[in-house]
Amino acid sequence: MPRYSRQKSDLGIYHIIVRGVDRMNIFLDKNDNSKFLDTLRRFKEADNCEIYAYCLMSNHVHLLMKEAGDSIQRFMKRVGVSYVYYFNKKYDRVGHLFQDRYRSEAIDSEQYLLACARYIHNNPVAAGLVEYPEDYDWSSYSYYLGSSNHSDLLNKNFLLDLFSDDRDDAVLKLKEFTEMGNDDCFMECENNVDSTKEKVEAEKIITGILKKHNITLEELRKTKDKSYRNRILNELKRVSRFSVRELSLVLGISKDIIFRA
Repeated sequence: MPRYSRQKSDLGIYHIIVRGVDRMNIFLDKNDNSKFLDTLRRFKEADNCEIYAYCLMSNHVHLLMKEAGDSIQRFMKRVGVSYVYYFNKKYDRVGHLFQDRYRSEAIDSEQYLLACARYIHNNPVAAGLVEYPEDYDWSSYSYYLGSSNHSDLLNKNFLLDLFSDDRDDAVLKLKEFTEMGNDDCFMECENNVDSTKEKVEAEKIITGILKKHNITLEELRKTKDKSYRNRILNELKRVSRFSVRELSLVLGISKDIIFRA
């Protein structure tokens, strides 16, 4: 499988997914979850990076983090090697545990950052595991609401400061923002368009919508009429089934513009 260059974030912040090979479970009991969090904590301190949100699902992990001292590539490699050694020894197995290398997408605005945290914290709700995000034991959301667990793993002030300088008010606004209806779509949503045939069909839909509005892709990119551009982008998001990230790649328009449209 070819490897593509990781898109760089001007903020140094990334949404990261690491998944079990062949979608196998990478956490078989609560001790495995705790071990993975301890591993994150150990290398976070060594590599001087910051973690803003996480969610440990049975066969994959979401992280929202900022690159600092060492690169994220080095950090994820160290975390992966350490956890795989633990897992294989505990369960008397050999071989790979994680599917290829981690996947990442660049976070380039505060609004996209907050939406990504909301998406991560709502993963267990979307999967039908819990009714409310605070009911899930293995995400960072409960810490934002006041739990003392993992206080040395997360930098929660960074996100809360985006809501309010007053901590109580910030927590209330974060909770309201997290639990409000939304159509957030990040890397995992790309699975909605997971075959070449489906992608070709989606691209035909995009071409048809642009033609219907009598505008070329180049004109859409350059138009100064934001209202007109956003109406088209909204239709493209709704009808094409492409994720924000995929539309950004196809259209050559930034993810933040498409997300806010």
